[in-house]
Amino acid sequence: MDDRALNRALLARQGLLEPLVAPVVEVVERIGAIQAQHWPAVPVGLWSRMASFAPDELYGALSAGELAFGISLRGTLHLVSAREHAAYAVVADTGGVNDWRRTKAPLPKAGAALREDLVAWADERPREVADVAPFAEDWLAAHPEAVDPAEADEQRTVKWRPLLRCSGLVRVPAGGEWGPRTPALSAAAACPPGSAHAPSAQAAIDEVVRRHLRAFGPAGVDDIAGWMGLAPPVVRPRVEALAAAELEAISVGRRTLYDLPDAPRPDPDVPAPVRFLGDFDSMLLAYVPKHRARIWPDALRDHVYIRGNLRIRPTVLVDGLVAAVWSDEVKRGEATLTVMPGPGVKLGRAAKRDVVSEGERLLVARHPRAKARRVSFAS
Repeated sequence: MDDRALNRALLARQGLLEPLVAPVVEVVERIGAIQAQHWPAVPVGLWSRMASFAPDELYGALSAGELAFGISLRGTLHLVSAREHAAYAVVADTGGVNDWRRTKAPLPKAGAALREDLVAWADERPREVADVAPFAEDWLAAHPEAVDPAEADEQRTVKWRPLLRCSGLVRVPAGGEWGPRTPALSAAAACPPGSAHAPSAQAAIDEVVRRHLRAFGPAGVDDIAGWMGLAPPVVRPRVEALAAAELEAISVGRRTLYDLPDAPRPDPDVPAPVRFLGDFDSMLLAYVPKHRARIWPDALRDHVYIRGNLRIRPTVLVDGLVAAVWSDEVKRGEATLTVMPGPGVKLGRAAKRDVVSEGERLLVARHPRAKARRVSFAS
């Protein structure tokens, strides 16, 4: 398989060749954990992948508890299905996401209970960020030997906020009503790491390996491990064990890629329509940087990635590859979407026409009340 074949396999699984016809919860599972630190990007990613999508379907599934939003892989906010959340949470925990310390001071055994007690406290009712410092200070007063004094002093400088960087918590909205505003309260997950029904680390890794390949395969061990936030030596034995029983190994140059045997791998020559992706789209981050060329050309790396704030900008796919970034705004009732092609990218007349057509559809979805809509190109 060459990069084009890998590209088409990825697009097929992501619903970017043929839109997915399925309920939103099933789509979220099929396309992998959705990176979601920029909340408005989530509807864009789903809209681009689904044959029919309305934001109320997303918010309804969240309200029904069918989807979960919180700290997950690599310590980053993700949206996953509720039934798959526990495995992702354990993998994040295995990767050190739940280590809240800011110093190298060892954590006494008694200190490990702080995280468990925090989750139990958040299970009583959703908590605001401002609530965590009083909780932590009360807990520390009751367990004075549990946290190194230097660590406690460091935590006070940031009001104990690192405690909320926890895969055992989920985010929920104030008032309980899901919508376009970013959820800010923290509640206990239904099955946090370490709880009675949480999967073991090995079982969770195995399951999340399958989920990566389901959404982004074929992929190498380094790709899978990087996406999970684990070291390759931790993941490799599990991938090799799965390969012996249920995965297919594919030689691509000097690399061995792995895949689910029944996963789609369409003809590399199948046409790929123009698609718009949101900020931090998971598809761009599913592989280690040196192996992202199947979707994100190296020449456009700095066009998309803003190093100063670690942002992945919203992108436009042309013939299946990242070709441009985009932004939109509404002024005086007119919604404008601006497309900025990457360095060296020359969009032909037909490609520009397709970009405008898809961009206008996106503007209708994002700004239905706008009185006018326009797609423009900028250098």
